[in-house]
Amino acid sequence: MHSPFVFDFIQHVLNDKKKYERYEKIEAVRKDLLNNNSVIRVQDFGAGSTVIKTNERMIKKMARSSLKPKKFAQLLFRIVKHYQPSSILELGTSFGITTAYLASGNISATVHTCEGAPEIARIALHNFDQLQLNNIKITQGDFTITLPALLNTLNIIDFVFIDGNHRKTPTLLYFEQLLKHSGNGSIFIFDDIHWSIEMEEAWEEIKNNPAVTQTIDLFFIGIALFNVNFVAKQHHVIRF
Repeated sequence: MHSPFVFDFIQHVLNDKKKYERYEKIEAVRKDLLNNNSVIRVQDFGAGSTVIKTNERMIKKMARSSLKPKKFAQLLFRIVKHYQPSSILELGTSFGITTAYLASGNISATVHTCEGAPEIARIALHNFDQLQLNNIKITQGDFTITLPALLNTLNIIDFVFIDGNHRKTPTLLYFEQLLKHSGNGSIFIFDDIHWSIEMEEAWEEIKNNPAVTQTIDLFFIGIALFNVNFVAKQHHVIRF
């Protein structure tokens, strides 16, 4: 492994097997969602669910299909814990499980999270209250409208997790908007980079952007790094 950053990432983040106290508390909330029979009305702003085709949806079915698996949600927690970004942005709150992991990784950081659907945002807020997480600010509405307005209030964003729209054009649009707020050491993470041909094309364009110095492909997520100290652009594929 030639990159010191990637070596450190594997040793201290990927291979960190510690059972952190926050894991159990957040997973208890996930369990409640997976057993919730309530029905809510949801408007899709992105590519939509590949499993549920109606706007009237049962919470437990949505949770089963849309929540990031524990393995990857806890990886995001460990990334934040290890690198301690002070400004965190998430596109796609869902029910707030991933958001809770991000916010728990650095309780001194402010986590800005964006969710399109009002009913989902309402449930996420309830979950944040239940977990006593006070470092999360949620923005509700269509990203095409809310994201530019939010970015106008922010300066450098240290960490971004994009999980809000699984289509090529919007993903690249978000990337270009966020790029203006990246700094030396910023970490951008893209969900489901191999979800479709469109997303694979988007990931290739992101990899080839001159501002991106290294990437890590973990199959389900892709990590883009911005660090002027990296000598040459490198792309890594790691089994996880």
